[in-house]
Amino acid sequence: MKYKLKCITCEKIYEPKEDFYFCPECGERFGTLEVIYDYDNLNIKKEDFSKEKGMFQFEKLLPVSSHTRFDEYIGATPLIEFNDLLGINKVLIKYDGTNFSASYKDRASIIAINKAIEEKKDTIFCASTGNAATSLAMLSASTNLKTYIFVPNTIPIGKRLQLEVSGATILAIEGNYDQAFDLSMEIGLKKGWYLRNSAINPYLLEGKKTGAFEVIVQNNYEDIDYLFVSVGDGTVVSALYKGFYEFKKLKLISKIPKIIGVQSEGLDAVKRTFEQGAPYAPVDIEGTTIADSIAVGMPRDVIKACKYVEASNGKFITVSDIKIKEAIFELGKSTGIFAEPAGAITYGGFKKMVELNEINKNDKVCLVITGNGLKDPDVLKNDIENGFIEIDEVRRRFK
Repeated sequence: MKYKLKCITCEKIYEPKEDFYFCPECGERFGTLEVIYDYDNLNIKKEDFSKEKGMFQFEKLLPVSSHTRFDEYIGATPLIEFNDLLGINKVLIKYDGTNFSASYKDRASIIAINKAIEEKKDTIFCASTGNAATSLAMLSASTNLKTYIFVPNTIPIGKRLQLEVSGATILAIEGNYDQAFDLSMEIGLKKGWYLRNSAINPYLLEGKKTGAFEVIVQNNYEDIDYLFVSVGDGTVVSALYKGFYEFKKLKLISKIPKIIGVQSEGLDAVKRTFEQGAPYAPVDIEGTTIADSIAVGMPRDVIKACKYVEASNGKFITVSDIKIKEAIFELGKSTGIFAEPAGAITYGGFKKMVELNEINKNDKVCLVITGNGLKDPDVLKNDIENGFIEIDEVRRRFK
């Protein structure tokens, strides 16, 4: 086996085995597992990677091989450079809205599907606020896997439609994400289905870290000072740190950027946990936010998120729902990128730090935009003019 599993809290090392997702001594939340490789014996060079290839080009640093027809199409999302965005000379935007299901979650789902196939499972399940669910449902549709999806019944219509057309079995419960998550674990583990809950399954973070690998390769291995990303359960922010950490350990880059995790003011459980300081203990809260994809009051990967962000010398910040909505429009007008609220919040956090003079104009910044705006269009429906202009009036205007 080319990797082992290490508990984030007690640091005990485990050999991988089927249906083993967290440290039994530390439990489901304190005992989330890291996938560790034999870095000293990995022969990896810059020349091994291409800006155009998908995430499975990093297979030496992944816990599974490729088994599906879609593997080569996940990742290779654009890294777009903007100059003088909010007065900062160089801002990179990693836009994962171009992925197969239009979100960053495809990177994790394709790992889960390949793992399920490798372990000869016939059924896979997940709980989600929407993006992980739609990603899993659409990517598994052409396989022989039965797919069960646990979601709150309030998920946005764009995501619900993706689920409906995929043919997955949808269990839309009257409750929030945390309740859907607990229910999925209760039923799915008892049934022996393969688990695609990324905050519990350690392998899924490995798929998400490929976003960091791509940023590095597409940016020609040049240093980045700050990386901004939205935070819900804590897995994406953890994954991005791990990607930079592994490439630094392999001497492919010289520094890890400061990771800035951005949460909604209405649901900032990870930020609260981080600010209480180490040793970290989860702070669970209740709240609401228009950023559906990060609407998590009981984050499952919170310990790893806090430890990794601390290791990067980064921090967590919050943005209000009003500022999130403003960010959707400002991002669109200045870059042409239409992001869902949980994607645009990254821009909102970046803007906040610029206005506080915490970012220098010469700092190199990367924003990770995790999802396409068409995922959650209803959040903007009250901002759209519903009137019409008569044909003759249009002609008069442009006479």
